[in-house]
Amino acid sequence: MHKFEGDKQYHICCGKGDLAEYLLVPGDPERVPKIAEFWDSAREVSAHREFRAFTGTYKGVELSALSSGIGPACMSIVVNEAAKVGVKTFIRVGSCGAIQPDVQCGDIVISTAAVRFDFTSNYYAFPEYPAVADYEVVLALIEACERLGLNNYHVGLTATTADFYAGQSRPVGKQTLPRTENLIPILQKANVINFEMEAATLFTIANVYGLKAGAVCAVYANRVRNEFKPGAGEQNCIKAANEAVKILAEWQEKKGKRRRKWFFPSLL
Repeated sequence: MHKFEGDKQYHICCGKGDLAEYLLVPGDPERVPKIAEFWDSAREVSAHREFRAFTGTYKGVELSALSSGIGPACMSIVVNEAAKVGVKTFIRVGSCGAIQPDVQCGDIVISTAAVRFDFTSNYYAFPEYPAVADYEVVLALIEACERLGLNNYHVGLTATTADFYAGQSRPVGKQTLPRTENLIPILQKANVINFEMEAATLFTIANVYGLKAGAVCAVYANRVRNEFKPGAGEQNCIKAANEAVKILAEWQEKKGKRRRKWFFPSLL
């Protein structure tokens, strides 16, 4: 399981048939079994470096979870290699820091798009290319929160950074560096909800490849109020992501029966 073989992708050590069409992507490898705890069945299919994968079923729908580790470069590896073995829909299941004062630790943020401070996505598209989540995935995550009674969710823009410290306007040594010292107020005025480190890369590459992608994150910190609660909202975030896969599968079936390519509300 831990060694590279000829038919496996180099980093994630998964081959054809190891991963389902729907893939949940947490950063933390320890979050993968936490996600699978809610499934009907689960099996570990690979574990190599930061990349740990489970495949199973949730309410009758086949799905997988594969950790990406921290940062945009690792997310790029996951999208590139998982797409090669058949993944069509990616949902990031992460944690984040809020920069709006009304967002509480333990809340959920569903990203519609992301500011591309990740740098990795620049290798895939010119800077003006938008990092946008797939609208069906966004709607499915909203529907999942509503079905599950998770009312503390926010929907909107995310800022993806390549660095946790200076890149998110944290002090380096005893000072905030001039390049990012005003970053938070600028983003607040632009209605950006949160910081995280993978969504923009995921959205950009998925769109370039014609794949679907979305992101839902638990709020571990509020930077404005200087609050930090690791683990807050993690379980609700996981529940929403799992349920969103079930919803997407339901909508896919309805589209097939009606011979429609795109989902629209009256299809229901």
